[in-house]
Amino acid sequence: MMNRVTPIPEELLRVQTSPCISIYMQTSRCYPENAQDPLRFKNLVSKAESDALKSVGKRVIAPLIERLRMLQEEKDFWNHTLEGLAIFVSPDYFKVFKLQQAVNEQAYVSDVFFIKPLIRIYQMNERFQVLALTKTEVHLFEGNRYRLDEIEMDREVPKTMTEALGSEITPPHMTIASYGGVAQGSFMRHGHSSRKDEEELDEERFFRAVDHAITERHSKPSGLPLILAALPQHQSVFRSVSRNPHLLEDGIVGDPRLLETDALRELAWKVLEPQWQRKIDGLLARFEEALSKALGSDNPFYITEAALAGNVSVLLLDQQRIYPGGIDAAAGDISFSKTTPGNEHDVLEDLAITALGKGGEVLVLPPERMPTVSGVAAIFRHE
Repeated sequence: MMNRVTPIPEELLRVQTSPCISIYMQTSRCYPENAQDPLRFKNLVSKAESDALKSVGKRVIAPLIERLRMLQEEKDFWNHTLEGLAIFVSPDYFKVFKLQQAVNEQAYVSDVFFIKPLIRIYQMNERFQVLALTKTEVHLFEGNRYRLDEIEMDREVPKTMTEALGSEITPPHMTIASYGGVAQGSFMRHGHSSRKDEEELDEERFFRAVDHAITERHSKPSGLPLILAALPQHQSVFRSVSRNPHLLEDGIVGDPRLLETDALRELAWKVLEPQWQRKIDGLLARFEEALSKALGSDNPFYITEAALAGNVSVLLLDQQRIYPGGIDAAAGDISFSKTTPGNEHDVLEDLAITALGKGGEVLVLPPERMPTVSGVAAIFRHE
């Protein structure tokens, strides 16, 4: 079954203690290009500090700036970045998102986090995770059809069978053999069925531990589809013990140790793409049916009213369309702008944030897949 499109991280939609600092910047993966990243980050922090001093004062903003300066000094962090960063800090929140897409460099201080640049990153390309599994070790990757990276797993996830089972792993048996009258000790695996059963039990226990930790620490928090890359026999055992609702029925069959990351990405997208396309087709069909019953709309004004009331179930947005302006929540209306739009002035992204905040689902689609000419389509809740 196809999973929901991953929303903007839920905690960013919650009301945070003010002030909230949001910083976006482009980063480089390799030296020497990444040598300038800490300096550029320092300049963005300085801008945020300057803006904050005008509105909230030094006593309030100083602890937040200190946390950002500490990040600036972490050399190991800057040596392991991707294409971009999104950093959010408030008096009771601090989070860094490594992004697989470049973003425009911006620093904002406000009563809420500035999350519009994340809308298209999180809602346009179907993201997924790949679990590369052997009988002795595990690796986790995350990405989309264009980029896949190995991610650091939560410390609760066992990375090897030894880490998962420790001293409970069935040890090899010691057999004493005599060669030329000299007794010699050697480790030999007994061929009887009990020994084989013990090894299979170890494997099953290891896979069960991995499944539980991946489910709780990665799949549930992210909501991402999970694709299993493993040998046929390991596919069978893992699926028999798995309780992960995000694990896809189809997987990558083969030894993941023999696959380069790009090859793993291509194979993963082959697994996911048909389901992704079927999901879009299903949503487009649902929209046409809803529209015919007055349970959907392509009118931005009607959709805004419904979104503010929490009545948008699914929101579809044109990837390339921008309406300069924003939503006036107090008036329940759209406020269009005649100025040239920047990332901070887009009615459709305001709509997306509103719908997400009310529990709706948002998809950003390429123009050729949009069912409307207005650049926006909504399916309303009608239970």
